[in-house]
Amino acid sequence: MQFFTVEPDHIKAILATEFTSFEKGPTFRSQMKSLLGVGVFNADGDMWKFHRSMARPFFSKDRIGHFDIFDRHAQDALRQMRTRMKSGYAVDWQDLVSRFTLDSATEFLFGRDVHSLSAGLPYPPESELARLQTTTPEADEFASAFLWAQTASAKRGRYQGLWALQEFWTDKVQSRKAAIDKFINPILLDAIQKKNENEKGQGDDGKVSEEDTLLSQLLKVTDDYNIIHDETLNILLAGRDTTACTLTFAIYRLAEHPDILKRLREEILDVVGPTRRPSYDDVRNMKFLRAVINETLRLYPPVPVNVRCAVKDTVLTSKTPGETPLFVPAGMRCIYSVFVMHRRKDLWGPDALKFDPDRFLDERVQKYLTPNPFIFLPFNAGPRICLGQQFAYNEMSFMLVRLLQQVSAIEFCPEVAPASTIPPGYTDSPGSDGTDRVWMASHLTMYARGGLWVKMTEAQAEE
Repeated sequence: MQFFTVEPDHIKAILATEFTSFEKGPTFRSQMKSLLGVGVFNADGDMWKFHRSMARPFFSKDRIGHFDIFDRHAQDALRQMRTRMKSGYAVDWQDLVSRFTLDSATEFLFGRDVHSLSAGLPYPPESELARLQTTTPEADEFASAFLWAQTASAKRGRYQGLWALQEFWTDKVQSRKAAIDKFINPILLDAIQKKNENEKGQGDDGKVSEEDTLLSQLLKVTDDYNIIHDETLNILLAGRDTTACTLTFAIYRLAEHPDILKRLREEILDVVGPTRRPSYDDVRNMKFLRAVINETLRLYPPVPVNVRCAVKDTVLTSKTPGETPLFVPAGMRCIYSVFVMHRRKDLWGPDALKFDPDRFLDERVQKYLTPNPFIFLPFNAGPRICLGQQFAYNEMSFMLVRLLQQVSAIEFCPEVAPASTIPPGYTDSPGSDGTDRVWMASHLTMYARGGLWVKMTEAQAEE
């Protein structure tokens, strides 16, 4: 049994007020175990509490406010982008920011990055140079396998508990785990070896030092290789894909709305100028920047659909007129979509399908969001709210600032994307304003099918 909801009050109960009545559930855990194992996104009960407690110290203000990692990888990414565009080719921004977030996340979590940016950027699929790209660097092998495994895991949801019949002879996710583990295992084994070499029997006060990584902290509290492996893989998924999703669709919308891009760039130049590195306080003070990010998260939430399972009989109620109380028996799957909820006109106003960052700055905040904050849930809510949301805000903000310090215009180039990824007609579809020129798709997180190919105009020095 299952039901689907986009009611804020239902979702609030599932995630917060009736939190103990719902969990990820056995069907979800079975579906995702091949990929996520017993990591935080696939755990319930005491195992979830353990993973949560281990990750929390690494997302404190002091740690996420240090922008050295962001700056190093952002500058590398933008340098490669400029080089490619000087040759006249469009750049797949989605691919670029996926590499940026992968390198940033691995350095933040493991203490070293995997240099995916150094593997080189792809050329437009139909170009001659694309046909000459025949080798696949290790970092790209991992990214490709991870994407394939996410897609295969998500497809299992269509069959619920019967998915195993579709994979009776072979586990489709496990077939790609070798490439994923080829990437992860050397990092873990190296950390374990260093721990063993440095262990001298001295006590540990349990505090997290500035030099500690999530991996090193996990090694202090457990020797279970599977727990360490699964937790790092789970956090890496969140640190890479969710941020890359938002940066992708933010640039898509800025390319479609040059007036908003111009206004955002003016704010950035007013606060930090054309070259200075933004500080933590600078980012906090750029209100329009945060509004642009929030509006992107509203229309393109990284996790558009999620699921819970009732562990005991529950009744869900709603303040929406005409909504009767809903009895949810134990064992029922509850599927909820923040993607649909974020686009409801009765919750966000008649212009809900329009990309308008000012809705997070003007009177619409008090009219819609303040009375009912659960209509905006890009990072989930309740006890399982995303621990890394401020890290994500900082990373997204930093990249957008560095980009718009260097470029003054963005041109969307859908003509160079693969023909098979041209979006279907959205004009008459619910939840769209008819202007989408990218094909939104989702495995575990949302992405633009075929990438986001753009060209950018470098800012003039006198600016």
